Amino acid sequence: MALWDRVKESASTMQTQLMAKKNDLKSGAFRDSSMAMCALVAAADGSIDPSERQRVAQLIATNEVLQNFPADELRRRFDDNVDKLTADFAFGKVSVLQEVAKAKKKPAEARAVVQIGIVIGGADGDFDPTERAVVREACYALDLPPHEFDL
Repeated sequence: MALWDRVKESASTMQTQLMAKKNDLKSGAFRDSSMAMCALVAAADGSIDPSERQRVAQLIATNEVLQNFPADELRRRFDDNVDKLTADFAFGKVSVLQEVAKAKKKPAEARAVVQIGIVIGGADGDFDPTERAVVREACYALDLPPHEFDL
């Protein structure tokens, strides 16, 4: 199987697993962590162009699991995190990883946040090394072993 097909299959599998847990993913910590994760993946290479920002915002708006929350609230949280990362990536990343870590008290939510990162990263068919690296860092922030997600 080609790498691109494996990435698409993995993202699809993660989305299916997320849907199975949708009713359990309604906390503010999950909301905040998942938006931080989305921003982290979107800006993984240290920058985010307007088209990439729009694409990720669209993925957030159409993700069924995230429809537990008002779209404008998700967008605001995503934009706030992206702004931190674009202002000063290294410093912003510390702050955004602290947001990601909010979900670590509930292992199911923590895993769901990582899965969202993989879904967002793989949405374009290329879960590139910089995206994998920030999701791996998020695993550490959430006290989860990266190998559990093939990272």
